[in-house]
Amino acid sequence: MKAVRNIIQIDEELCDGCGQCVPDCAEGSLKIIDGKARLVADQLCDGLGACLGSCPTGALQVIKREADEFDEDAVEAYLAAEKKQAAAPRPATMDCGCASTHIQSFKAAPPAGGSPCQSANMPIQIPANNAGSSALSHWPVQIRLIAANAPFLQNADLLIAADCTAVAVRNFQETYLAGKTVMMGCPKFDDAESYVQRFAEIISTCNLKSLTILIMEVPCCSAMNVIVQKAIERAGKAVPVEQITISTRGEELSRKIW
Repeated sequence: MKAVRNIIQIDEELCDGCGQCVPDCAEGSLKIIDGKARLVADQLCDGLGACLGSCPTGALQVIKREADEFDEDAVEAYLAAEKKQAAAPRPATMDCGCASTHIQSFKAAPPAGGSPCQSANMPIQIPANNAGSSALSHWPVQIRLIAANAPFLQNADLLIAADCTAVAVRNFQETYLAGKTVMMGCPKFDDAESYVQRFAEIISTCNLKSLTILIMEVPCCSAMNVIVQKAIERAGKAVPVEQITISTRGEELSRKIW
């Protein structure tokens, strides 16, 4: 049933797709789709405007228009479905369609005279003195492709890096990746709620030693901080967090300890 009521309106020209509004919508009515914030369904928006203060460009406003009435039951069903989808185990395939056996932890080669038996899924690490060696300790690296129960996440020093940082920073591996387990993604183009759910599960179950957030100075990247904050709150478990901001020229601008 439709009625004239308060509801969110999004100015697409002003919206830069930063995603900061998404975690602030308790009803889950906002999503980043095709690089812009979108209202998922009228009936999911209560029109109270809790998301307004988090928008850095002023793209959101509350207006009066004819819309489906707010439906709390629909909100509960929608959030439950989103949570179930985000937490669903993927034993057979990863999100990209690849078999889960493609999850890899790169271990050092066994010593001379040791057992020749080694899983085909455990590639031998190139010696550190080889100029072409990589500091990457596992595969995959994309947030969307890493299950919360991936073995390389246990007791890890976790680096959550925005995609662009790897090409902006000249010595990315030596400066930020070495010794860490990395998860990479884009808070502007990927689904913020799925990130929150994935990180919350990791934080609550993997006994992380530390968590480092590496983002660019651009506004859309700051949404990663909000996502991690929400995940920590949802997990109900403290973890040491350091947030590092990189300029578009690859320079380190700041470090903050949470």
